[in-house]
Amino acid sequence: MKGTSINELVSANNVAKYQTDGVVALRNVLSQNAISELADALAQNMQSPGPWANEYAANSKQGRFFDDYVNWARFDAYTTHALAGVLPQIALALMQKTTGRFFHEHVLVKEAGNNQVTPWHNDEPYYSVDSQNNVSLWVPLDPIPEKIALRAITGSHRWGKKFIPRKFVDQSAYVESASDYESLPASASLDAANNIESFAAMPGDVVAFHFRTLHSAPSTTNYDDRRRVVSFRYVDSEATWSTRPWKTSPPLEPRALKVGDILNDDRFPLIKTI
Repeated sequence: MKGTSINELVSANNVAKYQTDGVVALRNVLSQNAISELADALAQNMQSPGPWANEYAANSKQGRFFDDYVNWARFDAYTTHALAGVLPQIALALMQKTTGRFFHEHVLVKEAGNNQVTPWHNDEPYYSVDSQNNVSLWVPLDPIPEKIALRAITGSHRWGKKFIPRKFVDQSAYVESASDYESLPASASLDAANNIESFAAMPGDVVAFHFRTLHSAPSTTNYDDRRRVVSFRYVDSEATWSTRPWKTSPPLEPRALKVGDILNDDRFPLIKTI
């Protein structure tokens, strides 16, 4: 927020919790003006989806479940808030770095009455990037009560395991097996974990989590309002291009990048402390 230092927005305790738990909630760090700008951009995005948009409840009478990503260059508010203002500064503070790169934005909209649970997953295996030090900033544009809140298994980013990702449309695994990867534990087992933290949130709050942190979200079946979220993904300057045993999400092409290359590419703009 204008006139607020990054140390006021992200305390040493926030940084320590992020590093230990792989997830932390930052309260009231975005202005109402920022929320309005992002909401307007998201409305435009939904009217003009990008090439990789998904409708997970298509041809269904239930509430809409829309997602899209890598549209930041098409909508000014995405660009502005991804690359300037408090979000990149929060990302750098949590990563404890002075420089990094913006990876992409990702929008998720669940309307009231959608019966699809976002399955337990972590983000890293979907991505074409290897990064030990990273953060997703989950920005709600609507009040998120406990019953539909994001949930995360604290400390799961430090398990040292690589999981086969699941498809959101039907929760099936991308592949049955892959070298160096293992199947995710059963959902019932993860639901019973004793270190789950839930993040009810309000517009202005930001929930930050590591690409390896396992997280999920309930359906909106018994909820009377929509849940709009824009996530902004960041990595440190040491992150490298990678491949996976499946088509990545987003399905970014390597172009001139080779496996192991630093992301010195205009698709991944540099951010730095101010």
